[in-house]
Amino acid sequence: MSGRAWRLGRFFGINVYIDSSWIFIFLLVAWTLAVGYFPRSNPRWEQSTYWALGLATSLLFFLSVLVHEFCHSLVARAFGEKVDRITLFLFGGAAQMSAEPKTPKAEFLMTLAGPFSSFALAALFGVLWALSRPLSPAAAAVFYYLSIINVGLGLFNLLPGFPLDGGRLLRSAIWAATGNLKLATKAASTVGQGVAFLLVMAGLLRLFTGSFLDGLWLMFIGWFLRNAAISSYRQLILREVMAEVYASQLMNRDFAPVSPDLTLSELVDRYIIQRHDHAYPVLEGGSLVGIICLHDVRKVPRDHWPTVTVRQVMTPAPDLQVVRTTDDGNTILARMAAKDVHQLPVLEDGRLVGMVSRNDVVRFLQWQTELGLYA
Repeated sequence: MSGRAWRLGRFFGINVYIDSSWIFIFLLVAWTLAVGYFPRSNPRWEQSTYWALGLATSLLFFLSVLVHEFCHSLVARAFGEKVDRITLFLFGGAAQMSAEPKTPKAEFLMTLAGPFSSFALAALFGVLWALSRPLSPAAAAVFYYLSIINVGLGLFNLLPGFPLDGGRLLRSAIWAATGNLKLATKAASTVGQGVAFLLVMAGLLRLFTGSFLDGLWLMFIGWFLRNAAISSYRQLILREVMAEVYASQLMNRDFAPVSPDLTLSELVDRYIIQRHDHAYPVLEGGSLVGIICLHDVRKVPRDHWPTVTVRQVMTPAPDLQVVRTTDDGNTILARMAAKDVHQLPVLEDGRLVGMVSRNDVVRFLQWQTELGLYA
């Protein structure tokens, strides 16, 4: 994903986002329908009708994808898993969970819910198509396409290519048989890479037989699936590694606390220029009252630095993400991601004892890689 996303809202307690890449695929699907599918199947309609149907159908298709992801998420929550968000992006959608499923049964059922929902939607749109045929040919054309595409969505997701649903079902079966999640993930990831290779080869074949757009699309999906299969396995390894390290081991104890009454000029001259740190904890009476970052300073015009104090621009303590010395690496990464921050205060018995940053995590992983413990 591109990394930039817009929040649509919160539904069933789950935040829904649209990644910026989704706009491209939404318009591409709408354009394909408006200039290709609907004109071929209904050649006598007006061009404006094709575009209206293309946009409406593209929107309903992505709503179908959203339902697919919600079904995954709601079943996962029923098994006690925490689902942070659902994001619509270039290749459909993804539900983001804070951890791997706890049991093979949980993964099997939460995974199966996705394709089941797609087939259920296909049946629903099939019924609507049959009912609307004598009443509105335009609506019937939309419902027919949505019925077919949801069948296709369900079948495609059942391909045994991790992290597709079929790959996750395969992983749950291997996990149940061996009791080893890491082994199961490795095996499913390898199969996923094989499926990706076959998709790329099928795309090349389509290219050489004259179907340029279809071939290019299959190759693109295959490339994406290969990268997703590899990154999904690495993510599992990362979680295992980060579960065994704690904030007390990662944190930097050489931090420089500053007073909230310090002016920005004093902060820059006495701390930032001297230490080159990106963030400074703000203490008052020995208690953490906030954090000030370079970004906070840059928001203030330079000619105001002599009069503006740290207290006026810092992020106050109630708005901070913090960790304890006993929190593990996965908790640290989750807290950083929650508000997209690069560093966290580390507390012990309510006292500030260190700061942990993304750079600290990266350095730790680099050492793990050098030692052959993380790959």
